[in-house]
Amino acid sequence: MEKGLLIKEREEEDGEEGYLRCGGGSGFVGEVGSSLFAALLLPSPSICAVSGFSLIFGMACALETLSGQAYGARQYRQLGLHINTAIFSLMLVCLPLSLVWIYMGKILILMGQDPLISHEAALAPPYVSMYFSAGLCTPAPVHTPGFEFLLKHFKALENFLRFAIPSAVMICLEWWSFELLTLLAGFLPNPELETSVLSVSLATITSLYTIPEALGAAVSTRVSNELGAGNPQAARLVVVASMLLTVLGSVIIGSTVFASRSVFGYIFSNEKEVVDYVTSISPLICLSVIADSLHGVLSGIARGCGWQDLAVYVNLGAYYLVGIPVAVTLSFWFDFRGKGLWIGILVGSFLQTILYSAITSCINWEEKAKKAKERIFEETALS
Repeated sequence: MEKGLLIKEREEEDGEEGYLRCGGGSGFVGEVGSSLFAALLLPSPSICAVSGFSLIFGMACALETLSGQAYGARQYRQLGLHINTAIFSLMLVCLPLSLVWIYMGKILILMGQDPLISHEAALAPPYVSMYFSAGLCTPAPVHTPGFEFLLKHFKALENFLRFAIPSAVMICLEWWSFELLTLLAGFLPNPELETSVLSVSLATITSLYTIPEALGAAVSTRVSNELGAGNPQAARLVVVASMLLTVLGSVIIGSTVFASRSVFGYIFSNEKEVVDYVTSISPLICLSVIADSLHGVLSGIARGCGWQDLAVYVNLGAYYLVGIPVAVTLSFWFDFRGKGLWIGILVGSFLQTILYSAITSCINWEEKAKKAKERIFEETALS
């Protein structure tokens, strides 16, 4: 039982360390010049996130529903089975992703990106892939049924994919929309400057997102545990408490970023043109911090309850039917350039937060707890 909890805590710590490593590395890379800065930031938090980490992380988030509810229902055998199923599935997915990273430079050129940036970017994915391989494939010290047992029970794989696929699509749609900003910036006038500034902005909110992401993971764990244990009122109380903490934290963090808007650009670059541009766009970054904090925790609630399928439609509509079109219109037609891109994605983030809030407020917690118990004991009977 304790070992099962240690695995989940270890996964969450590894994910947060990954965010901080990307953000911290951005600060050192920024000292070498804007072209190499844009080139290395393009694959590190952007292309590698789009083509690999978002998919792996999204599929792994299915465990927040399955393992959390199984633990709450005290079905520890099912908990171990879900973990082994996830490891087996993610290892299979990593194989084709490695091929994509090998040819990343050529892919960027075919997409119309600047040849210089694409050439420099082609050097990073092999090293990033080794980093992710080391982080994802580290064996976990837990006594659970072996892979022989797993292969004899395809029902476990079916149950995992039933949550993993919509969970991955949910995460990918959200992450890809932000990374698309950097690619669109490559088509603006002075692409090196625009890409560098948007990369700084993405690195900033990615680093700050570790706070709501950690809180969202905690909420997801508690909500799934309580639903699995058949305690709907406790799950509702967790949601209310987490949202109060999120609102307070987002205001504090956003205010801090705004107060330091004239200096935090130097963390990433020593070029005055880049720093001045970052200063001018910092109010939008502050609003993004607030929106990301809210929907980060609401996403955790969605994963804990198991309504990732609804979140897919929310993310698709908020970002790709509203946010991205607004961003393209403002940046290319009204010549807002990088600011227009960020305003568009900000509109999508706030719309996503509003829709998530509406769905969460309409949840029938008693019905969710009942369905969770039924699914868990049905899986137990089949295994």
